[in-house]
Amino acid sequence: MLYWLTALSDGGDFFNLFRYITFRAGAAFLTALVFGFIFGRPLINVLRRRQGKGQPIRDDGPAGHFVKAGTPTMGGLLIVGALLTSTLLWARLDNPFVWIVLFVTVSFACIGFADDYAKVSKQNTKGVPGKLRFGLGLLVAAIAAYWAAQYHPEALTNKLAFPVFKEALLNLGYLFVPFAMVVIVGSANAVNLTDGLDGLAIMPVMIASGTLGVIAYAVGRVDFTEYLDVHYVPGTGEILVFVAGLIGGGLGFLWYNAPPAAVFMGDTGSLALGGALGAIAVSTKHELVLAIVGGLFVVEALSVIIQVLYFKRTGKRVFLMAPIHHHYEKKGWAESTIVIRFWIISLILAMIGLATLKVR
Repeated sequence: MLYWLTALSDGGDFFNLFRYITFRAGAAFLTALVFGFIFGRPLINVLRRRQGKGQPIRDDGPAGHFVKAGTPTMGGLLIVGALLTSTLLWARLDNPFVWIVLFVTVSFACIGFADDYAKVSKQNTKGVPGKLRFGLGLLVAAIAAYWAAQYHPEALTNKLAFPVFKEALLNLGYLFVPFAMVVIVGSANAVNLTDGLDGLAIMPVMIASGTLGVIAYAVGRVDFTEYLDVHYVPGTGEILVFVAGLIGGGLGFLWYNAPPAAVFMGDTGSLALGGALGAIAVSTKHELVLAIVGGLFVVEALSVIIQVLYFKRTGKRVFLMAPIHHHYEKKGWAESTIVIRFWIISLILAMIGLATLKVR
């Protein structure tokens, strides 16, 4: 919205700063961070009064989780509110990729909110039926995938780009939309599965989104793409503003989510943020790089899939408990140890993913 202040510029004054994505990204970060600090405590107080007993705790979960009973959920409202406010203020609102990512984020936040509300109101861990939640997610992802394909360059439309082998393009044709749906919905649910310990999900999300934000900025500039020899996708640079808002809002949330958590992000936050990562990857044609950058989320999701399939086949378990962070809890690792080590792994994977921009 504030980008339009550039109309007041003569090219050499303060208003000229609003032309630069990097300036507006920095402003979006600060806006979201301040939003989180201002509204964090009031939101937590409202959620605590409204929810009473807070998020229900699984009966079969690690014993240490029962001390968290009464902690309110839906803290994702703080993150989504912060990034939505900052993006609408600082991003160019004539950019389709901004609206695609916002659409996915807000839509998945609504799905997650309904799930959280059902859990809190009924005081059980089931929430909205899984098939309904999954179906709604697929619908949102289908719309976003088709929408993004309309704004990709003709040479990249409905094609899958590969990291490292940068000249290779796989024409998916009509399969592109289903593939992109899997990326977006898979990312949303993978982050949702990761959100099981205080601070565990939010930092890897910020690391992954920051990496994808750099990639979005790079592939949206023709001079960068020529130097890096990557595919040029006009307009994606504006996604950096959204990412900056996400990181600022995430830090504001982490202030209250740091152990012991005063609030959980809930499905409201985890589904929204995971969906956002998937939407950014699809928009920038870096779907496969997301699997590297978000490798921690992939491992968390795979641990659940492996556990379920193996148990159905043999009646035995591969892990003491899935997702895999609970396995390490059962083995006696301290919660803080798991969280920090997973943060480190996320950072390493992000650097590997970022390196694919140059490696060929």
